Amino acid sequence: MSQYRQQGSVAYLISIVLVAVIGGLLFGYDTAVISGAEKGLQAFFENAKDFTYTNALHGFTTSSALIGCVIGALISGRLAISFGRKRTLFIAGILFLLSALGSWFPEFLFFEKGVPTLGLLTAFNGYRILGGLGVGLASAICPMYIAEIAPARKRGRLVSWNQFAIIFGQLVVYFVNFLIVRSHANDPAVMEWTTQIGWRTMFVSEAVPAGLFALLILLVPETPRYLAIHGQEEKALQVLSNINGESRAREILADIKATVRQDAVKKNEKLFTYGIMVIFIGCMLSVFQQIIGINAVLYFAPRIFASMGMDDPMFQTVLMGIINITFTLVAVFTVEKLGRKPLLITGSLGMAVGALGVALSNVVTVPAIVPVASIMVYSACFMFSWGPICWVYISEIFPNTIRSQATAIAVAFQWVFNFIVSSTFVPLYDMSHFFVYALYGGVCLIAALFVWKLVPETKGKTLEEMNALWKNQQ
Repeated sequence: MSQYRQQGSVAYLISIVLVAVIGGLLFGYDTAVISGAEKGLQAFFENAKDFTYTNALHGFTTSSALIGCVIGALISGRLAISFGRKRTLFIAGILFLLSALGSWFPEFLFFEKGVPTLGLLTAFNGYRILGGLGVGLASAICPMYIAEIAPARKRGRLVSWNQFAIIFGQLVVYFVNFLIVRSHANDPAVMEWTTQIGWRTMFVSEAVPAGLFALLILLVPETPRYLAIHGQEEKALQVLSNINGESRAREILADIKATVRQDAVKKNEKLFTYGIMVIFIGCMLSVFQQIIGINAVLYFAPRIFASMGMDDPMFQTVLMGIINITFTLVAVFTVEKLGRKPLLITGSLGMAVGALGVALSNVVTVPAIVPVASIMVYSACFMFSWGPICWVYISEIFPNTIRSQATAIAVAFQWVFNFIVSSTFVPLYDMSHFFVYALYGGVCLIAALFVWKLVPETKGKTLEEMNALWKNQQ
């Protein structure tokens, strides 16, 4: 009797994916936790005696994790090749944990507790950069891991759950931060508590999901593509059989072996083996995901709604968060039916309508509900298109032997342009509300054209078919 499972197990596949998407949840949690903590953090360091905590320093401190995000993304490919996808995710989990604990108590070993100094600020930013390293690794490896585990017919849907986890992680930390502040709302010394303890509690709350992720990732298997590339075919067949059943598993393994030569690993197959277009398209998908401007809206939503005359901008921000979750689910349940390209093109056009609607509202007198609704349309269209589908493409579009390196480069581009858009939004917004939204709307139209003309549809294709697709286009 065969040692391999004759019928694949859906429960086994789902359990693996659920563990992997905790990495996505930590991605969202770590990038959003600063939003609730930054005021208390600022008040704490403004009391420093040995330096002046300026607005510029605060701006760097609130965004220092992005440095780690770029570095983490850049090294993710090398780590994924050298240590495997699973071990790299474990490293990310440990980095998240160290960052949460270090940001909570940056005085550890070297500084006096509760005394703000320049050295302590440096240590705090170091811990935040560690968390950014974890985010950079998770943002590249989580979608790759899921794509290399999932059957072709389910891959898009399962990778899309990672984007859902990112958005869900952001909402979770907003709620956690709210509860932490609410817990001392009636305390007469609430400001003192927030300055000394509140922001620390927000950061350390991440230690719970981080520790859970680091433990659970040890229980999931390495991906069969990585195992096959490194000559561990029996282990690869075991994993494939548990997911697909033995008969189909042997077919998939044969396809992997046909496209992945053992000497490709030893000789470090060059990045442009399959031509420049696959790298260009993968990187430009990342660039467009950022320069269409979504993070400017997500990061500065309360400021934007306040400028529109809304009395309670936090309510509109929460409402937008609910809409974001809802429309991410639209992508999850339609990506395998409609395909990747239709969702990206439709989303791009919808975002253009929303952005241009806001732009026109700044030159034509309209009720306040018009720009608010336009922002909601803009955000919703991103959530069923560029939010999840870009990650799906990045995880599956690159051939097996260059996937790690190419994904690392594409994700690094994403974090670099995330920083560019985020850092330029406020100056552009203050200069001209009309210009900034007209700019984003125009970029959305260019993005739709780019996808229509250059991006191939990958729905239903195996990862091994990517090799043939790009070889034929050389």
